[in-house]
Amino acid sequence: MAFVPAGAGYDRAITVFSPDGKLFQVQYAQEAVKRGLTALGIKVNEGVVLAAERRVRSNIVEEASVEKIFQVDEHIGAAASGLIADARVLIDQARIEAQVNRLRYDEPINVEMLAKRIGDIKQMYTQHGGVRPFGARLLIVGIDANGPHLFETDPSGVVAAYKAQAIGGGAPTVVEIFEKRYDEKMSIDNVIVLAIDALRAVSEGEFDATKVEVAVIKAETKRFEKLSVEEISKYVKQLGPKPSARAARE
Repeated sequence: MAFVPAGAGYDRAITVFSPDGKLFQVQYAQEAVKRGLTALGIKVNEGVVLAAERRVRSNIVEEASVEKIFQVDEHIGAAASGLIADARVLIDQARIEAQVNRLRYDEPINVEMLAKRIGDIKQMYTQHGGVRPFGARLLIVGIDANGPHLFETDPSGVVAAYKAQAIGGGAPTVVEIFEKRYDEKMSIDNVIVLAIDALRAVSEGEFDATKVEVAVIKAETKRFEKLSVEEISKYVKQLGPKPSARAARE
């Protein structure tokens, strides 16, 4: 009699738990995120920063069309990793939720409420036949009456709040950098430098301002602002030359 693995067949339907309590399709969606480019978010007293790797695979591609950071509302932004097509659908839904809240209550949506709503949508796609989980993680940042916020949503629908977090292939390295250097009292300028430096540590090949996207929401303005390549270049110059892989490990 042939040996049959314990999980055999349980990955064919999203609604069936394996004997050890796993939903394999959800786990496969988590793996899709791990193969994505790195994105990060940092929350400090002065505001929030999003940054993401940008990799243009051909010189005939318009760089502006390669997007990993999205504006959701005037005071909310999001960065994605994994299947960006899936992420765009979630971003569009987040934008609808934000506008419906403005029309219904005549006020900007609470950041935590929006993050939980997106988490609910993701969770719904883990328990219905004929669909699959969203293969994307989102970092949702914003500033509301309760101050700056940073939330992560994963393919299972889990929503968690962070001070600093990273998603994608380079996330473990970036989180390690955050644990050593993060301080909630940092200025926004220093946070941007930290974010770019963390992405530089996980980037491949030569690094310059065209390899990253950066967005900021300052506590004083509460407005989403995406930095231009020229603005990012100024921060990249502050970092100096990229250290060798050996020096970074030491």
